[in-house]
Amino acid sequence: MSSRDSKASDEIKHIDSFQSLESVKPPALDAHYDPAFVKKTIRMIDWRMLPLLGLLYSVALIDRINLGIARTAGMQEDLRLDIGQRYSIASMIYFFPYMIFQIPGNLILRTVGSRNMLTFCVTAWGIAQLGMAFVKTWGFLCLCRVFLGAFESVFVPSMVFIITTWYKRYEVQQRLAIFYLSSIAVSSFSSALAYAINLLAGKGGLNGWRWIFLLEGAFTILLGILAWFFSPDFPDKSKWLTEKQRQMVLERVEADRGDSAADELTRQKVFTHLKDPLIWAFGLMFLASTVPAYAIAFFITIILKAMGFSTAVSLLLTAPPGIYAAVVCYFFAWLSDKTKHRAGWMVVQSLITLTGLAIAAYHPNNGVRYFGLFLVNAGATSCIPGVLAYNSNNITTHSKRAVFTGSIILWGGVGGIMATTVFREQDFPRYVNGMWATIGLQLLNIVLLGVTTFVFKRRNRLRREGKIGPLEGQENFYYTI
Repeated sequence: MSSRDSKASDEIKHIDSFQSLESVKPPALDAHYDPAFVKKTIRMIDWRMLPLLGLLYSVALIDRINLGIARTAGMQEDLRLDIGQRYSIASMIYFFPYMIFQIPGNLILRTVGSRNMLTFCVTAWGIAQLGMAFVKTWGFLCLCRVFLGAFESVFVPSMVFIITTWYKRYEVQQRLAIFYLSSIAVSSFSSALAYAINLLAGKGGLNGWRWIFLLEGAFTILLGILAWFFSPDFPDKSKWLTEKQRQMVLERVEADRGDSAADELTRQKVFTHLKDPLIWAFGLMFLASTVPAYAIAFFITIILKAMGFSTAVSLLLTAPPGIYAAVVCYFFAWLSDKTKHRAGWMVVQSLITLTGLAIAAYHPNNGVRYFGLFLVNAGATSCIPGVLAYNSNNITTHSKRAVFTGSIILWGGVGGIMATTVFREQDFPRYVNGMWATIGLQLLNIVLLGVTTFVFKRRNRLRREGKIGPLEGQENFYYTI
């Protein structure tokens, strides 16, 4: 048997090992699909997945960060959050369960099923959010935040995992950006919505902040029920595509990176993946990106109020930076996919964030400081899907994707803890120490991007020279810089 025949035979065995792919041919034997058919199918997938997931993540983000809005709307006085570090602790405590369940949730996702997992998690965190409307003490508020973090923890890594299994490597960042920026755009209006809800203060004997938690929690529960009927799944398990469409999607992924078939998940594989230094590099990049994003989310209304704006104006002024960030985020995602380049654009985004932090911390004019918040939000927001795409482009196999995605987003939880602790109450209103800690993280991000670029370029060169074996176990795979 020739080496070509042997290779084709191995590829066929690899694909045949997964039951739902029995009819799929290896990349070298793929049928040629009508481009119009491919375009129509991909558009159908986009519309089925991205609006729903974007809306759910919008709600998750709103439920996660609306503590600052509620504080401005009267919760601080009712629960005495002005004592010591109560507000920072209530904000931070969410992230401990949020981190703990990231990886386990991704590891059991295929077994439990996307629809079951999604419906349970969304409904459960909606109940926790609704429960905050009725807490009488600061301690019970923290307890509800613990449950909120536990149930939200599984959602984001699961959705990133699922999205990255549907698309080719240089299609994925725009999809992740749409998923993420739609949440940023929607959540940017959460303050305006909260302001409207706050007008219900006194109705039913509830203060305005209680109405915020009550109505937003009830809406989340409703979305959890709807998720049962419309949530997506992995390509091989999807029931809403025709057999030809499903086969085309799987063949595209197989030809692009060779991991359309789910490999067996074992304990040894999990520990092997966790020992890969790249997982820590990507995780620290995600940490550096999420700290400024969370800082803006938790403290923007407080910073604006400290500038002298009224409560109503402070709530309304939180929307424009978010809308601007969504536009910039999509622009960089489009540019990154078009140029098939990741690291360089993320360096630019980190520099934008760094510039905005310096302006917000030190400029004497409040209008210019407000502009600095635009830059911080835009740079950090753009980097988040960038890191996820950079990671997903440079790994293969479902097991590694599950472990890496869960671990990286876990570092986002660390970023949330840092954002709520380095922006200390005693540093109000400019939070200079927090600004400098975040500036340091942007410099770390730039260094890490330089290191990974060097490593990937070197490995690609050695592979082309035949000095090392196949990268990521795939014959024609090369790292994305």
